[in-house]
Amino acid sequence: MLHSIDRRNLLKLAALTAGVTMTGGLSTGCRTAPAAAPANRSVKPRRFFFTSQGKTAVLSADGTGLRYFNFTVPDQETWQPGPFLSDGHRVIFLSMEARRDGPGRPFEEFYTQTPTHLWIYDLGRDSLTEIANKERLAVFYTPALLVSDRRILVQVVRNKVGQIFSMNLDGSDAREFTRAGEGLPYGLSMSPDGRRVAFHLASPQGYQVWTSDADGSGRIKVAAHPDHLYFGTSWSPDGQWILYQDCQFRHDPGHEGADICIGRADGTEHRVLTEGQSHWFAATYGNPQNRGSGSNMASWTQDGQILFSRKLPGSKVAWEYQANRPDTDHFNRDFKPELARGGTEICRLNPQTGTMTPLTRNDPPTWDFRMSESPDGKEIVFCRADTGDVASIWVMNRDGTNQRRATRGLDDKGADHPRWLPIG
Repeated sequence: MLHSIDRRNLLKLAALTAGVTMTGGLSTGCRTAPAAAPANRSVKPRRFFFTSQGKTAVLSADGTGLRYFNFTVPDQETWQPGPFLSDGHRVIFLSMEARRDGPGRPFEEFYTQTPTHLWIYDLGRDSLTEIANKERLAVFYTPALLVSDRRILVQVVRNKVGQIFSMNLDGSDAREFTRAGEGLPYGLSMSPDGRRVAFHLASPQGYQVWTSDADGSGRIKVAAHPDHLYFGTSWSPDGQWILYQDCQFRHDPGHEGADICIGRADGTEHRVLTEGQSHWFAATYGNPQNRGSGSNMASWTQDGQILFSRKLPGSKVAWEYQANRPDTDHFNRDFKPELARGGTEICRLNPQTGTMTPLTRNDPPTWDFRMSESPDGKEIVFCRADTGDVASIWVMNRDGTNQRRATRGLDDKGADHPRWLPIG
């Protein structure tokens, strides 16, 4: 029996490209569309992408150089930046057309029926080129991982069944990486040596973490249990460990919390580094006019430590998850600010000693999340939201000092999903 997509399976499809490391190159024979306003031809140090109101922008960590991209491509409603190619100035974008739904239809009945498109944008040449458009298998594609200069792993959803295919960058020569019906695979990452892929598989037997060769062969199970939602993967800088989240979803249908775990890439060891589901997993923030959400992932630092978003004891968000009604918007929450309390703090966790160092601490508390260290290891970008307010993007030194707000987004309506550009 084919495994259909449920709410948990779709937890991160809307932001699949965010925070995934890829390498690769540009294929030929792809059509080119008009692109954004002229860009600087040199990529400045410590800049990051972010999204706001369906648009993508680039900003320097010191708050200067703000630029919103305005891609003049017909019928594309939203744009999401993804990974850079190995040359450091070409980046993959995912665009989506208008939702193919009617009022009140469940999320899974329209989201993957909405056509998507993949592009490579050249920051130096200011050119936008569509890729993965030959021999198209379905209307819904999202980039999963670039594995070589010529091959990309793409999430393809057909009849609510998700599957990963390996294909040329232009979309030709598609080959199965995972099998239809075994579960929805995403959260893919490439090992530092480029030889192995880690991913989680949302299977009928639970969310499981696996590694495999770049073509999908040679699988090794890293973590699996039917009562645990093991979610997302990223490799340690030395390639020995895989980082992922563990959400006890049977007691937490809204996926509010998770524990931070690491596992050996060869499947020989699985460690739980936190307790009490203390990592804020399902980030939900904002107000009824401007709300936001999305999986909040832990991340590695350059020296092999882990950044995560620790909930203060007794914390509760302003958006209460409603488990017993149909999900029509992939949010399914009611705004109850009177019930909210507490917040989160970004911590640095040493996976070997268990030492935990708070980097952000606020009085009154705020909700700090989506943290990642710059490629040179000198700064950390993160999101911060007061209870009932939109998220803004902040930057601080790697030790937590010099915290400053970089942007509240377009028209002060919120900013999210920061992602560092390569240095140089």
